[in-house]
Amino acid sequence: MSTLQQQTQLLLLCSLLLIRAPAPSMSSLLSTETDDFIDWWQHAVFYQIYPRSFKDSNGDGIGDLQGIISKLPYLAETGITATWLSPIFQSPMVDFGYDISDYRSIQSEYGSMSDFEQLVHTATTLGIKIVLDFVPNHSSDQHEWFKKSVAKEPGYEDFYIWSDGKLDEDGKRQPPNNWQSVFYGSAWEWNEEREQYYLHQFTKEQPDLNFRNAAVVQAMDDVMLYWLQKGVAGFRIDAVNHLFESETLADEPLSGKSTDPLSYDYTRHIYTKDLPEVLDMVQHWRQLLDDYTAKHPAGGARIMMTEAYAGLRELADYYEDANGVRGSHLPFNFNFISNVNGESDARDFVYNVEKWLVYMPRGHAANWVMGNHDNPRVATRFGADSVDAMNMLLMTLPGVAVTYNGEELGMEDNKEISWEETVDPPARNAGELDFQKVSRDPARTPFQWSSARNAGFSDAARTWLPVNPNYVQLNLKSQQLAKKSHYKVYKLLIELRKLPVLRRGRFSIEPLSRAVFAIKRSLKDYNTLVTIINVSDKEQIVNLTDFINRPQQLIVAVAGVDSTYEPGQALSSSALTLAAHEGLICQLLET
Repeated sequence: MSTLQQQTQLLLLCSLLLIRAPAPSMSSLLSTETDDFIDWWQHAVFYQIYPRSFKDSNGDGIGDLQGIISKLPYLAETGITATWLSPIFQSPMVDFGYDISDYRSIQSEYGSMSDFEQLVHTATTLGIKIVLDFVPNHSSDQHEWFKKSVAKEPGYEDFYIWSDGKLDEDGKRQPPNNWQSVFYGSAWEWNEEREQYYLHQFTKEQPDLNFRNAAVVQAMDDVMLYWLQKGVAGFRIDAVNHLFESETLADEPLSGKSTDPLSYDYTRHIYTKDLPEVLDMVQHWRQLLDDYTAKHPAGGARIMMTEAYAGLRELADYYEDANGVRGSHLPFNFNFISNVNGESDARDFVYNVEKWLVYMPRGHAANWVMGNHDNPRVATRFGADSVDAMNMLLMTLPGVAVTYNGEELGMEDNKEISWEETVDPPARNAGELDFQKVSRDPARTPFQWSSARNAGFSDAARTWLPVNPNYVQLNLKSQQLAKKSHYKVYKLLIELRKLPVLRRGRFSIEPLSRAVFAIKRSLKDYNTLVTIINVSDKEQIVNLTDFINRPQQLIVAVAGVDSTYEPGQALSSSALTLAAHEGLICQLLET
């Protein structure tokens, strides 16, 4: 299909969807969006770029800023208006950028400050916002702050969490308590020079900063302001619920989930996660961002997205607490990552959508994260034949959608990465026998641009992680040229999101059976859209009559790669056949 044919199809589709029609009555109303969005981020698709794997411009096998710049037109053509970059700051790369040695410098492998400034300028020209991954919980042990703290230089003595530890019955030195690292082992490391233990909730090269120290808070505020002045649109705050620990350093209670005292699952983390002070810090940063926006209103709000694998009550408070104090614009919603998979039925999906909307305070934007660099890819978790359906779900829910780079193609985890090729810290900690159980490397492999060498990612003899061998068939260029592809479905979905019915329409969702669920979006004077998804591995016959209140004609708006349906095709609402794992988006026409 030529570009002109695609554009003609899209125009016809959008004209159909804009036909004036009475809004049907609604049942099980969960969320009503406001008539007008006040800012750019409230209905955006945020596209996460993992810089190390996106595009290599200089042939060293590692993605970089110039590589990202070269692909910004691709993002613009796809319809992306906002992207957040995993860390690009100076780092020893023990945890691939999440161990920062200088918060105001660019990692040399990725480029220079002038490259970053060019990136922001080019993105702005193309209408794309840049959001940075900000890592405040810990620095690298190579950061000057840590070196000064080790030396007890004035002003830096308590920049990190230090403890003398304790002696056991045999007089041997032991850590102060039973706290574990997320990445396995004790969360405490002895420092010979200072002769104390320091806390590290992740690798031992990532010492935790002390946010009870006002100087640390001020230092981090200054870092945020520095990058705001460089033109970024906001920050994704990493591991935010780990920011504070109990000052008592008491042992955490056993969880009963593991018998290994070095496993993170061994204890319940009541003294190291989700402490009340975390919310205070989130609200403090929200005020900083709001103040900056007030002084520099051009470009709209500077926003905060927060990463916390936490309970719904805590995440709802991140939005806004009981006193109406606002915090994170978007506390990341990981329900689709943590709570559903290829074995889930329709009720599981509906439940995980509804419960977020129930807990989310009114007047805020929902968000839905379908994948990221820390978890298996969508095609791996749900199955390759579910890619289009999962993207349909993501794109027709109210609020913000978050896509990890490569999910628009249906990229899959590279499960052929050997122990020798493995670089992920928790995988290396797990050892050769168990590394594949925890490794994040398979989801971080280079972006598959084409069928050329190294998937068009790099000209290097060897890339930092091996490219998935399936790149010969599964790559962007092939999907751009194909009559049907995951990429073309994804691009059409982004275009569809521009419609008022998806921007601000009423929303309802119901399981029609254990295998199928449906979403309805409606708005006065616009035709209703219905998304129907079969999550089972068997063909299903679907009757939508009860869900849409009466028999109506359906017009296909978006169909998947393997679907027998075509956009514009008329269907009956009372007897719709969905193949295994098929998704379909239709508009309703009254009969």
